[in-house]
Amino acid sequence: MSSEAPLDGITVLDMSRILAGPTATQALADLGAEVIKIERPGMGDDTRKWGPPFVTGADGTATGESAYYLCANRGKQSVAIDIATPEGQALIGRLAERADILVENLKTGDMARYGLDFASLSRRNPRLIYCSITGFGQTGPNAARAGYDFLIQGEAGIMSLTGEADGRPLKVGVGVADVMCGMYALSGILAALQARHRTGRGQHIDLSLFDTQVAWLINQGVGYLTDGKVPPRRGNDHPTIVPYGSFPASDGDFILAVGNDAQFRRFAAEAGDPAMAEDPRFATNTARVTHRDQLIPRIEALTRIRSRADWLDRMASIGVPCGPVNDLQQVFEGPQVAAREMRISLPHPLAGAGAVEVILARCPPHQKCPLRHRGIAQQFGATGSCLAGKLPRPNPVQRARGLDPIRVSPLPGVTRRHAEVEVSGHVSAFAPELHQARAPATRRANPARHRQPPRLGRQRRSPPAPARKLAEIFQRPRRPADAGRRCPRNRASAQRLAV
Repeated sequence: MSSEAPLDGITVLDMSRILAGPTATQALADLGAEVIKIERPGMGDDTRKWGPPFVTGADGTATGESAYYLCANRGKQSVAIDIATPEGQALIGRLAERADILVENLKTGDMARYGLDFASLSRRNPRLIYCSITGFGQTGPNAARAGYDFLIQGEAGIMSLTGEADGRPLKVGVGVADVMCGMYALSGILAALQARHRTGRGQHIDLSLFDTQVAWLINQGVGYLTDGKVPPRRGNDHPTIVPYGSFPASDGDFILAVGNDAQFRRFAAEAGDPAMAEDPRFATNTARVTHRDQLIPRIEALTRIRSRADWLDRMASIGVPCGPVNDLQQVFEGPQVAAREMRISLPHPLAGAGAVEVILARCPPHQKCPLRHRGIAQQFGATGSCLAGKLPRPNPVQRARGLDPIRVSPLPGVTRRHAEVEVSGHVSAFAPELHQARAPATRRANPARHRQPPRLGRQRRSPPAPARKLAEIFQRPRRPADAGRRCPRNRASAQRLAV
């Protein structure tokens, strides 16, 4: 099997935070793309602080690196760039010239205000695939509103379908609106990559949490559009399949999912009530849905007689879908997760054990789609020599004038047992090689060069030093198919970046 991952050679600028965008870019990283995560100086991704639980350090105390952050930032490299400054905007613009994909989830209009919207960056790199993820999209009456998962679950209808019939509307137990939006973003980006093979051009993908949540109302949404009836909450019951829900055993609940009439007949016989399947009220699924109020109590009276384990064994022996209701300990200690290799350990310097455990849905080993596991995007701005070696230490003039758009720092309050390096008033505590990589240049700085802020576009003959160094990340040889489609304007840009 080839060791080449599907997206080897693809570079992604990840300017997203929280969950939807990071979920998409993490999947791109798993598929082999090089993902550069851009974070805010001094703060980083909001989810770094969303805890507990936090990673436990060598001394047994919490480090400040949250489990929430770990769930969506596997396989990335992190750098802190202040895009609110002209220098940071210029740096992002030059990195975008060599990137294949940019993912952002700022509020509608913010990237345009910084000169980093699709229209601006596509002029510099026509091959750029630019994915915008917002709460409500780039158009419509709610375009300017911010969106969070909980808000969207309520506003886009899924909460009205979730919960007991006589109870309050409930959200799903995880951020499904965010995660599903990330999956839609992933499929859109991969489709845009395929389209670029034919056209040689990138495109703008406009996604919102609201759009994708409404889209995956699926059968319930289309059911409303079909008959005009607002579907009620049904707890664990299915709106159009019966019996399909959770049922009480003698020692707890289990799930029974009877998908067709033949399965129902087998269930009725095994449950000791074969006449139930012959009753015209219950003989077909349509009849069972119509008469669910009579059928469900009859089934519950039968299921209470035996234990959950007994029901699982009996249903497995006759081919009727049935399963337990597991908590997370039972899930992760179960044999299926182990067999599918979904619980993996990745190195992390903050962890006392040297590694953290994360969840991965991987291709089976026999399939030809190897994934890349590069660890977690750890302390922002300091993810090791692969990226840190490209970040020069700002010279004294830059620091004095506050012109350093790149700031490397841990989160406030995080302590590390590695070598500490003072960088523009922040402490980086990643590794000794970072100190060496950021040593002051031997060439004396030219103060006149920094009297005016650097201008965007083609007005400078060469980018500022940080941009030149970071641009080296993007100087890898392109595949022949890519190289043949690169326009002369982009080749000229690449040559200037290499100066």
